[in-house]
Amino acid sequence: MKIYDCRILIVDDNRELAYMIRDTLYRNGYENIICAHTCAQGLLKFRQESPRLVILDIMLPDGDGFSLFRQMREISEVPILFLSAKDEDNDRLFGLGLGADDYITKPFLSQELILRVGAVLKRTYQTKTAFSDSGFSPEGDILVLGSHCISFSDATVTWGSQVCSLTAKELKLLKKLNQNRGKIVTFDALCMSVWGDSYYGYENTLMVHIRHLREKIEDDPSSPKWLLTARGLGYRLKKEDTADEKSV
Repeated sequence: MKIYDCRILIVDDNRELAYMIRDTLYRNGYENIICAHTCAQGLLKFRQESPRLVILDIMLPDGDGFSLFRQMREISEVPILFLSAKDEDNDRLFGLGLGADDYITKPFLSQELILRVGAVLKRTYQTKTAFSDSGFSPEGDILVLGSHCISFSDATVTWGSQVCSLTAKELKLLKKLNQNRGKIVTFDALCMSVWGDSYYGYENTLMVHIRHLREKIEDDPSSPKWLLTARGLGYRLKKEDTADEKSV
């Protein structure tokens, strides 16, 4: 996954400006852009779409960006970039003090916006090896498997324009597999990670959860590329997308 695949949410009541920003991002390779024009719309889209970056205006018709920022932060730690006509130092410092990742004052150059967006996304999601072989962001919150982006903090899987939620047991299984990425995790170890010491007899149930998990993280669940079966032993999460691997 590249930073250009990240879903970006723009919240600005100036529709002309919002669409100009969207078009500028499109022209520079970003393909998954969503617009909202009020606090209510912005929060709804934030919950529904699980964006990887938010460009947030301060002056909105039904509230202010600072309050919306706080609401978003209660849900997720995704990077948020303030965009405002206010150029007062106090406003800029207040926004950054809340924990915003950047602050751009209107008017601005299109290239400045692109540079700042790219810098925030790279700083947040890329490691030294461009999303790294492990697929983790520096915070360890994001796992990238091909076209699928898994957020452990949100328990969501995002691919293209689609998003789905992981169940609590699916999340535990995926965390256990990722902690041992590239290695076989036995049936017993996986069952214990989900059901604890009383895991005996859950082997068949484990297979059902693995099947459902594959349906959410694989392009073709019937021919898995990432969550592989080690016959008679357990399962393995493929470490990197290099040579083709089959279940062993």
